[in-house]
Amino acid sequence: MRHPGCSHVVLLGWILSGPAAALAASDPPPPEPTSPPETRRPPELTSPPELTPPAELTPPPLDRPHEKDDHVDPHLGPDGPHVGLAGAATSPAGRSVTAGFESTQINTDNRGNNIVGDAANEPSIVMDPNNADLMAIGWRQFDTINSNFREAGLAYSRDGGRSWTNAGVLDPGEFRTDPVLRADSAGNFFYSSLSTPQLRSVEVFRSTDGGVSWSDPAPAFGGDKQWIAVDRSGLMGDGHVYQTWNVQFTCCPNTDFTRSIDSGFSYQGPFAMPSPRLKWGTMAVDPDSGSLYIVGSDLGQTSHVLVRSDNAQNGGVPPTFPFITNVNLGGTTRSHMGFSSPNPDGLLGQVWIDADYSNGPSRGNLYVLASVDPPGGDPLDIHFIRSTDGGRSWSPPVRVNDDEGNAWQWLGTLSVAASGRIDALWDDTRNGGGDPKMSQLFYTWSTDAGVTWARNVEITETFNSHLGFPRQNKMGDYNDMISTQAGILLAYCATFNGEQDIYFSRIEIDCNNNGVHDGDDIARGASRDDNHNGIPDECEACTGNERIARAACKFRRGAGKLKVKLVGGAGFDSFLVRLSSGQSGEGQLDGKGKGRIRITGLPPGAGTASVEWGCGAQAQEEYSCE
Repeated sequence: MRHPGCSHVVLLGWILSGPAAALAASDPPPPEPTSPPETRRPPELTSPPELTPPAELTPPPLDRPHEKDDHVDPHLGPDGPHVGLAGAATSPAGRSVTAGFESTQINTDNRGNNIVGDAANEPSIVMDPNNADLMAIGWRQFDTINSNFREAGLAYSRDGGRSWTNAGVLDPGEFRTDPVLRADSAGNFFYSSLSTPQLRSVEVFRSTDGGVSWSDPAPAFGGDKQWIAVDRSGLMGDGHVYQTWNVQFTCCPNTDFTRSIDSGFSYQGPFAMPSPRLKWGTMAVDPDSGSLYIVGSDLGQTSHVLVRSDNAQNGGVPPTFPFITNVNLGGTTRSHMGFSSPNPDGLLGQVWIDADYSNGPSRGNLYVLASVDPPGGDPLDIHFIRSTDGGRSWSPPVRVNDDEGNAWQWLGTLSVAASGRIDALWDDTRNGGGDPKMSQLFYTWSTDAGVTWARNVEITETFNSHLGFPRQNKMGDYNDMISTQAGILLAYCATFNGEQDIYFSRIEIDCNNNGVHDGDDIARGASRDDNHNGIPDECEACTGNERIARAACKFRRGAGKLKVKLVGGAGFDSFLVRLSSGQSGEGQLDGKGKGRIRITGLPPGAGTASVEWGCGAQAQEEYSCE
């Protein structure tokens, strides 16, 4: 769908945080898109219900004119017409298997093949809270890396993510970016999408059938880097859709908030939150009060800001934000850091907030997590803070990543399970040999409200984040996940096949196969953990076949690198490697009882590697660094 009143002047730029040169170029209008399948436009959703907001709260129509954008980065805009994927070459879909965790590519053609030469990033995932088999993922779809024109990509699953159907794009031929998907208590899905070349207009699609078909988009004001949340508290505001965005780049000057009180058919406002204004943030709803919390970086990226509204849930009054405070995350949010960073022209991570909906003592806690630049030489860490009093006071920041070097922990992501378990995930360069381009995903969790965190677990192989740039030097600005009883449902971008693609993974930490996360089993006393390694003791019985398959060392550039490969152990058992040179390292076997570890900085010459498995097995192997 093309907005009738919008010109087709193409502005070269993705809206960022500071003033940039205004560069515009005229391109021929994109070809007329073909009509989407009729099933994508359910008749019952094409007209809003008999709920008419006051005239001053009615959003302008979709064909409203847009002012020229004067803050467009010349590297990041829609610099060409819509191309389409017809006739594109294909190759086998990407896949990653690491330590028993499998990821599968979902931005494929209708035969499940990778589309050569396209790009996809910035995924967002949603699941029906009443039927875990129904889920959808949206992303930015670039049909060719030779253009920055992108659309609203979409795939859905009806079997819990075991298989996916690529539904093409919503609104074919329309420039769309920054997808955010969420669900309400009834299982309706919402897809928020930033649109138009000026990137200052947001529309929200709605699905009532688990992401298979979608309504026409509802105008929702908006601006750059919008985010949505849906109230699922069961209180007065249940079903309200809240949206915030960057006040620096918006359809409507000095505004940064809207809401829908009629299940996403129409949006009120827009409204202005108080200063200091925030950007690049997310939202959460309190389970007991229905209060809305919004957190993000301040506009200057010097601190972080939390805003609370206690009456946004009351559709009869304009929302107000009487509570605003700075929060200390122990560092600053970074972006646009050039080719010495993993994501040269993108964010290194947004700011995440979630509320604890469990029925235990941590219910109502607020949790905030972000990738931040801390003091000192470490470029980026994952920091976490907690509030137990509605955001009035916060714990000191805790570092979640457990590496010892100066690696980049970027695109940090947060979600909370119904049990109260806090899950954290991020891209990490610790195993990239000092190269900021080489990342893999790491995961950890906390079962004590974020006081302590489990050992970081690598869940993907390494990939190069600088591959497949679609004429903009970034791999998107976020990944997304949902916490489940046994682990997380993850949507992320990676380049395993040399291109930017969207991957889905079901990360289940459940060694005893009882459907409950191992961390929760231990926390509730259902499993013992006498050696305090985070693995239920019943999963650590020795097989009798534990052995060192290989211990090989190479000495280069004045230091040795030892690779130790272990086989024969029980699935998910822990292990500790001690070297005669004094170095050591620990890890965890995968579900098949296999493991590997790399230890660097060894002196030249012969040595001995001694391994102790968590179950009690031991082995030794000689090695030589030469």
